[in-house]
Amino acid sequence: MPFLFLAVLCSVLVSVLLKRASRLGIDVAQAVTWNYAVAAVLCALLLRPALAPLREAGAPWPELLALAVALPAIFLVFARAVALSGIVRSDAAQRLSLLLSLAAAFALFGEALNGWKLGGLCVGIVALAGILARPAERGVAPWRRAWPWLLATCAGYACVDVLLKRIALSGTASMTALQASFVLAFAAMAALQAVRAWRGKTRLTVRSLFGGLLLGALNFANIFFYVRAHQALPHSPATVFATMNIGVVALGTLVGTVGFGEKTSAWNRIGLALAVVAIALVALGAR
Repeated sequence: MPFLFLAVLCSVLVSVLLKRASRLGIDVAQAVTWNYAVAAVLCALLLRPALAPLREAGAPWPELLALAVALPAIFLVFARAVALSGIVRSDAAQRLSLLLSLAAAFALFGEALNGWKLGGLCVGIVALAGILARPAERGVAPWRRAWPWLLATCAGYACVDVLLKRIALSGTASMTALQASFVLAFAAMAALQAVRAWRGKTRLTVRSLFGGLLLGALNFANIFFYVRAHQALPHSPATVFATMNIGVVALGTLVGTVGFGEKTSAWNRIGLALAVVAIALVALGAR
């Protein structure tokens, strides 16, 4: 359980850092770039993924390249969602992406459907609608700017999960895929930052560099401790899955409301509660 607690904590701390980025003078795009450099180095040092499968003829390079684009893209989308909507709803939207992943598993990968999973999907749809509802004490214009980013967060993380499933079906280990994607994502984002700087749209700063190093450490720690939790509880994958997702929703809600004074409407609170129920139902269906 300590590994799960640390994984949840690191996940929420990523949201906190993104929430504070503008006040700290951190350029999010630059921070996301350095984040992938840190993640690639830590993945190589701590997880030591096998790279030989990447040199084989059947290596899933189209999916790996797509993942290298999707990972930083959804990170930027999530950062925008946090900035506009706050930690509470953004973390919940991120975790509810599992529902779209589950729907894709039924449609694309032939995963068996049972009552628990179907119930989780149905409850999750209602939960997402509640989370997307306008929060308390906010105008219509801010809400209209915010909800598309929440929806894109949910859809984007589901796309990443689908790509990882396709890569897994090719026989390539997930850690190998992540190592390759981290390196490719850093290369692509570094080129983008160079173009932005050349065009005068941004100025590379040491503050953004250090923000990116911290972001990368937290982001990778979330992955590392989640993997360790599965290794510590090899016979309880559903428990690890449910605890991780419910824990992020619960802690994110606590940090957002208490730490940052984020306001939620009655519909938002109902949606958050139903999100926990939906995750629990899906976990029961996976047992």
